[in-house]
Amino acid sequence: MYSIILATASKYLLLLLQMFSVFLLFRGHNEPGGGFVGGLVAAAAYALYFIANGIGKAEKLLAIDPFHLISAGLLLALSSTLPGLAAGGDVMTGIWIDTGIPLLGKVGTPLVFDTGVYFLVLGITLKIIFSLAEEDRQ
Repeated sequence: MYSIILATASKYLLLLLQMFSVFLLFRGHNEPGGGFVGGLVAAAAYALYFIANGIGKAEKLLAIDPFHLISAGLLLALSSTLPGLAAGGDVMTGIWIDTGIPLLGKVGTPLVFDTGVYFLVLGITLKIIFSLAEEDRQ
């Protein structure tokens, strides 16, 4: 059942939830949050948009196959293990770079790993949601 109120609200909530998911991603290293929770919030934003507007519009809005998000997430998460090995440390040893930018601070391999987890969780969750919606459509 189509609701114009939910359809209109979902467009604005999508943007707000995506911004909140990125906030959770960047906050996650030192405080509660991280890639997993951020990815779930982003997937929930797309799920709300799908419920309000239908599967066709949600897939068009995403503009990328969830499988590509899964692949990119795995690649990022795995590549975050390499700088520690290259520096002579153990696997997944954190390497930090001070950017000199007060707002950004230090950036390191844990952020790369969390970003990979973010894309992985987002892709897997959306793949499940879109697959279930396609089954329901048939």
